Amino acid sequence: MTKILQSTSNAQALSQLCSLLEGSLSTKNIECAVFDIEKKVLISSTKQLKDKPVITAYHQHTHIVLNQISSNSKMPLRPILGKADSLIESFADNSPLSSAHLNQVWSLPLISISKEPMGLLSVFVSESEQLSENDLDFIALIVHLMGAVQSRLSQHGSNQKLIEKLEESNQKFRAFTEVMPDLALIIDENGVYEDAFGSPNNVLYVSAIEILGKRVVDLFPEAEAHRIMSVIHRAINTNELQVYEYSFDNHGNPADFEGRVIPINSDKSSGNEIRRVLWMARDVTVEKSAALKIKQLAYFDPLTHLPNRRMFNERLKVVVENKALVHEFGAILFLDLDQFKRINDSLGHAAGDQLLIDVANRLRQALRKSDILARIGGDEFVILLEQLGQNELEAQQEISIVAKKVQQSLTEKFEIEDLAFQVSCSIGICIIDGLTSAESILKYADTAMYSSKLTGGNSYSYFDPKQQTLLDRQLSFESEIVRAIEKREFCAYFQPQLNCKGQITGAEALIRWNHPEKGLIPPYEFIPVAEQYGLIQDLQDIVLQDICALLEILNAQNLISDSFKLSINISHSQFKALNLKSSLMSTIRDYKVTSSQINLEITESMLSHDINNTVKQMTEIEAEGFSFSIDDFGTGYSSLSYLHAYPVNELKIDKSFVDRMLEKSGLSIVETIISLAKNLGMQVVAEGVETENQINMLKERNIDIFQGFYFAKPMILADYLLWHKSHKVTLAPH
Repeated sequence: MTKILQSTSNAQALSQLCSLLEGSLSTKNIECAVFDIEKKVLISSTKQLKDKPVITAYHQHTHIVLNQISSNSKMPLRPILGKADSLIESFADNSPLSSAHLNQVWSLPLISISKEPMGLLSVFVSESEQLSENDLDFIALIVHLMGAVQSRLSQHGSNQKLIEKLEESNQKFRAFTEVMPDLALIIDENGVYEDAFGSPNNVLYVSAIEILGKRVVDLFPEAEAHRIMSVIHRAINTNELQVYEYSFDNHGNPADFEGRVIPINSDKSSGNEIRRVLWMARDVTVEKSAALKIKQLAYFDPLTHLPNRRMFNERLKVVVENKALVHEFGAILFLDLDQFKRINDSLGHAAGDQLLIDVANRLRQALRKSDILARIGGDEFVILLEQLGQNELEAQQEISIVAKKVQQSLTEKFEIEDLAFQVSCSIGICIIDGLTSAESILKYADTAMYSSKLTGGNSYSYFDPKQQTLLDRQLSFESEIVRAIEKREFCAYFQPQLNCKGQITGAEALIRWNHPEKGLIPPYEFIPVAEQYGLIQDLQDIVLQDICALLEILNAQNLISDSFKLSINISHSQFKALNLKSSLMSTIRDYKVTSSQINLEITESMLSHDINNTVKQMTEIEAEGFSFSIDDFGTGYSSLSYLHAYPVNELKIDKSFVDRMLEKSGLSIVETIISLAKNLGMQVVAEGVETENQINMLKERNIDIFQGFYFAKPMILADYLLWHKSHKVTLAPH
């Protein structure tokens, strides 16, 4: 029996008890089996039956016996006799219980120490044999012993499982603490650091190991230590989670932490009265730094570090609401730099950015501490004046003082890339009266600024409702231009160019908008809008297509020589585009024209930045047959020392210089340009020629080409063809 009890296997022990029972009864023609309710395993003296139908049938038989027991409400002392036919019929042929003559079954449940059924012992005997009272008593004894053995083994197994689970849990905890990014500290109510958990590779963890046994007051300044201890005591007394942010000097590197503190409930019955907390310390230095950077990006301009549009709008709304309550006046000044685009295009964005930084610094110095300066985009700045009193006249006087200070701050020249620039600004002013919304105030100030632009810049204007109509008309051009491009309302007008003998050498193509309702709209009204909204490329494509169409007709009718050229103006954005050459070649392929008959006019300012790449691009385009001329020469910022490096064939004298030839200074400029061009082997075109006197003066100075109203105004394609065919002009010899 001891040997059986020492068995390490539950199934093995029960099987041995079955064998003992089979060998101890008075009749030998029997078989015993045990069914484990929990594991649903059938155990016999010969082998464990695994056939599913057998287990199912025996399971059903077990419930029948248990139901009989529960109906008697008393635990039976004798096995219950039953028929084994149905049970035996369900067993497989190879079952040890399959003998047909074993048709009686005596069953008795296995009861645990807690009086719960654990299994069922069944003794199968033939109908011709009877079990004696001693047999039944022995069966009851074996069942009792089986219940005790199974209880003990089950309890042992449960304890073993519990130990295994605890060990597994400890392993998981150790693995977790080894990779845990946060630092876990056990601190008692007196502020003593008792334990630390965290990654061994974490410098903070190493630092934490060094503080074990020390107190909070030993590590932090008195005031900070007092706050930390207050958090610990509050967590213990309230039994609630506490969150606290603090700083810690980690070997000379200051770090920000978020502490999450929760009390550890201990068993006071053990006599341990000291209370403790778990302090989870998370290093949030990087997160706080990132949050600060995000705030900077959200509310400040990254270039000038001034407040941006978002921050300014939020502050403006608050000011407007306050003015409505206190009935005071404020104002905003909307600033836009004059000619900034020209400087930016000439010198490049890096120089333009430096200019904006310098402007921001000067504006800061010119304003009062109470004034708010912001950059809201491009070269646009706004100034918010919050406190101007309750008298509108006094407010306007104060505004004028600030506006003049702003203009004065920009009078001193700016030096960028060894060049000096004079910069001015146009200012629009809108008074804050508490009655107008923040959105409208900013819009009105923008409108007033535009009015200052129209007067020539370097001035300031107050908002006038009449100005809004003009601005709205300008802005409405965007959608109208898109529609007009689709309807082909834009087309090229051609103005002829003639040499000193009166012979036609070429023509310049100029964009015009023939609006179906408004008539002919001049270029100065729609070109700036087209450039601003990225539509200028579409307009230039239309002009180039009309050029090719005219050249096809002139070539087909033998009206021009090979040296005849039609000129097209190339915008700055198109000139800087990487696909300029491919765009030009793609258009002319659709027509029977050669690239040598097309001249590209660029402004002088386009040549003032990134000289190497500009020369490379122009050389590649020239290699395809196109030629270049510099339009409005003398009005830009190009360096004459580099002019010879560009593949340019022609200089065009701006009309403003031709108009002033009767003045000594104006004539000197014209003479200088002609002399420069001759020395560089370039021909010269005089634009805006309108009088015979101008023609004579230019011929005396060996001008090459004339262009202007004296000969013809710009004409549509059909009219130009008629003029070209009938033209017979002979300039008087000089």
